[in-house]
This record gives sequence, structure tokens and C-alpha cells, in this order.
Amino acid sequence: MSNLQKTIAQAFLEMAQGLETGSFGPRPKIALTGMGSEHGEENAMAAALAAARRGVDVYYIGSLEADGVTTVKVANDDEGHKKMVELVESGQVDGAVTMHFPFPIGVSTVGRAVTPAKGKEMFIATTTGTSSGDRIEGMILNAIYGIITAKASGVADPTVGILNVDGARQTEIALNQLKDGGYSFRWAESARADGGAVLRGNDVLQGTPDVLVTDSLTGNVLIKMLAAYSTGGSFESCGYGYGPGIGKGYDKLILIISRASGAPLIANALEFAGQLVKGKVFEVAAKEFEAAEAAGLSKILEARKAASKPATAAEEVKAPPAEPCTASIPGIEVMDLEDAAKALWKAGIYAETGMGCTGPLVMMSEKNHAKALEILRAAGYVG
Repeated sequence: MSNLQKTIAQAFLEMAQGLETGSFGPRPKIALTGMGSEHGEENAMAAALAAARRGVDVYYIGSLEADGVTTVKVANDDEGHKKMVELVESGQVDGAVTMHFPFPIGVSTVGRAVTPAKGKEMFIATTTGTSSGDRIEGMILNAIYGIITAKASGVADPTVGILNVDGARQTEIALNQLKDGGYSFRWAESARADGGAVLRGNDVLQGTPDVLVTDSLTGNVLIKMLAAYSTGGSFESCGYGYGPGIGKGYDKLILIISRASGAPLIANALEFAGQLVKGKVFEVAAKEFEAAEAAGLSKILEARKAASKPATAAEEVKAPPAEPCTASIPGIEVMDLEDAAKALWKAGIYAETGMGCTGPLVMMSEKNHAKALEILRAAGYVG
């Protein structure tokens, strides 16, 4: 057969596969390590076959064989992982789905869940790995990682929300600085009556944002619960898994699943990997990092590292005479709460600390509210 005939035959094959699967163009080649699952190799192979029917060329690394899937035979899990890395680094496959992988610091995975209240998809940034040794810097980066993954998956203009965990408010301030510098993204708005981009558990269940920003440990718990809430926890049946490792300059498409992941979720993860290949995830990443840097990302991160607590934190400051506190200012990190109150004491404003349903509060009189807000903003306690 001539080269021209081969080209024509390949084109017709791709058209036929596109009509069958609804996905046109070359089929992405994704490796899957099948050994090590708590549900056995048969579970992983069932996922491989399902993904193959959806337009993914699956390279199954394990001991089982089946029509429609390319098997790469290995003797055990360790050998399988070595083979997977070899296939990815040589370019024989476009990416891989596996149960564990040692990502370098600076790379973490963006999960993709289907939320139970409304059946809406939501990206959780992040779920494994470590974006930074600094919690807040990590969450700032996680927001960018989540935007990259959402865009490469076909969400053109994803909304971003931050889970109400330690560091959420400082993360919000930094991301607003990035936004003001020209990095374009949309904030999500909490479904709760008080609104805002800092989100609650209700928002997680409803899938309020396209991208939910949190720390990796919390994200890991969330993705597990959203995947297995209907099965009692032993079988992750829903969603797309823990997602791809994303980081500046990182160019290996490795997606994580769990040893508890069931065939439906693994099949989704393989399809997710295929979407990221077609969405040119690393080209998207390069553009997003370039835009973030142009908006001052490095300077914002450096300023965060360099900034020490305001001088009032180390001073012995006495409270002014007490007065009724009927006004409050939310949005302060719990670890900064006492220092924020002392900053107001130093300015002659009596203040108390408290905890409302949306998080930590500094409370003061109505007459001092505007001045207190001005002081706390200038000191960097609120945005």
C-alpha cells in the first residue's frame, strides 16, 4: 500500500471512529497502569474498554488482554510504573492514568468531580502533590492550575471560588491583586445569602464555582468524598479522579486515580486525559503562566514571603476602654485575628474578636466601623 493510500485509509478510519464516538481527529493515546487496584485488574480493564469505546486509544499496562485495547505486559506494579514512565517520556503515548506518582514540588493535581446537588462538574485545585511549601502561596498557584485545567477541558471562561479554609482570605487578596494587574478570570459567587467568592460546604455540594481553590490535603478529602459518597467509601464511582499534575514548566501528562477507584471513574479519567491532549493543556499552561507573570505573579508571591506581621503583633498594646461592639468586619485569617484587634487598639479603637457563620470577625462600635476598616485594609488584614 502506498503512503497516499495509507493516509486515505487512516483518514477514513478516523472519520468512522469519530462518527461512532462523537470525537473527531486523531485518537489520544493514554496509558493505564492496571496493577495495584483494590478492585483487581479486571476493574481496570473494564475501564480501559469503556474508554476505548469513547475514542481513547488505551495502552493497558498489566497482565490482561482484550480486543480494542493495546496490552503492554508487565510482571508487577513496579515494573508497570517504570514502563508507564518510559512510554510517556518516549512519546509513545500522550499521557497516562495511574494510582500513584512522585510529582516534584511545584506540581499538584487538579481533580474533577461531579457534585451531588445539581450534577454539575467542578474542578478541585488541588488534590495531590504540593504547589508550594507555603500554604497561601500554594493556594494562589492552585487557582492558576485550576484555571489551566478547566480551560484545557473546554471551559472557556471558568469561574473561581475559594473554599473557606485557613488562608482563604489572604489568597483572595493576592488573587485580586493579580486580577488588578491584568490577569483575567471571573470570581464565582456563593449560593448562600451573604455571597462572596469565599465558599462554604453548601457551595461544594452544589458545584457553585467551575474551579474550587483549596489546599491539597483538603482537596484530597473532598475528591474522595465526592467520588464515593454513594458507595460507603470503598468504591470511587463518580467523577474523573484526582486529575493531572500541573506546574510551571511541567510537561508530562500524568493523571492520578486511587486504588479505590472503580471502573466508571477510571474510564472517565482516561477520557479526561484525552480531552486534555486535544485541549493542548501544556500550551494553555504556558499562556496562563505568561499572563499571570505579566500581571505581577512573582512580585505578589515575593511580597507575601517578605511580609512579616505588622509591628503591632510584637508590641504590648493595651485595649482602650470597652464599649458595645455592634459592627463587625469579616474576612480576616483566624491566625491574624488577635493581631488585627491589636492594630485597632493601637489606633484607639476598642475591638473584640469573634467567629461568625462565615468565619473570623473583628467587632467594634458602629461609629468606628469605617475607620477600623480603613486601618485593617492598610495593614493588609482585609482586601
